Amino acid sequence: MFTKILIANRGEIACRVIATAQKMGIQTVAVYSEADKEARHVQLADEAVLIGPAASRESYLVADKIIAAAKATGAQAIHPGYGFLSENAEFSKRCEDEGIAFIGPRHFSIAAMGDKIESKKLAGAAGVNCIPGVNDAIETAEKAVEIAKGIGYPVMIKASAGGGGKGLRVAFNDKEAFEGFTSCRNEARNSFGDDRVFIEKFVEEPRHIEIQVLGDSHGNVIYLNERECSIQRRHQKVIEEAPSPFISDATRKAMGEQAVLLAKAVKYQSAGTVEFVVGKDQSFYFLEMNTRLQV
Repeated sequence: MFTKILIANRGEIACRVIATAQKMGIQTVAVYSEADKEARHVQLADEAVLIGPAASRESYLVADKIIAAAKATGAQAIHPGYGFLSENAEFSKRCEDEGIAFIGPRHFSIAAMGDKIESKKLAGAAGVNCIPGVNDAIETAEKAVEIAKGIGYPVMIKASAGGGGKGLRVAFNDKEAFEGFTSCRNEARNSFGDDRVFIEKFVEEPRHIEIQVLGDSHGNVIYLNERECSIQRRHQKVIEEAPSPFISDATRKAMGEQAVLLAKAVKYQSAGTVEFVVGKDQSFYFLEMNTRLQV
């Protein structure tokens, strides 16, 4: 058991981690930017360390400052919360190299699931249902049209590094596939610095359902049922409902078992979420895995 941890985050998630740690008798260290010196998480923690100016790129996203704060206060572990450095494989490895526990997945698990193309290949190899498509980067708009016709419209054109609805287009014909590829690639390059794009079948009338998983350091993984996240605006979830009113017990069990298969394939430990898209016939396909606490 740790006696002191540092929370590398701010706001509500930092407050929740601090409250839980204190119930367990664990001392907490908050970090804060100049703009957050009066923030609630700073007041709740046992100690607090200033890590830089208001801009997150100069404070909460600077791994060196977080590591230095942990060492200066004697924190044995760092809890990243969500956002910021929580899905940063390099930061997870850096903590490990510095002898500080990272309260989250191992760096290789984060890296494996952080790339949408590679994660789908890995999921397929693990026996997880994947949406029909081509999971290799596509180089030209002409090739995109050719592949889309082979899969059958409608298709989704997606950026490998995409997220939050960015780098995503739906095409129902050749013209839309051609134009969608170009705009998707440009958006991916500008938003993520990675212009790799792939294509997969678009599931009509889809449901977005996520399975919560928990893994330990001994190779044990369990699933904790699902959240229905189908009510969205601009590909961002607005309402989550648990349990899902749509899926059957058999579908729930099958999805949970596949989520566990994937988590074991990447030696996952900590909390995580495996996202699936579910068709109107309850067929389901892997979308991605969030290697962090759910927001």
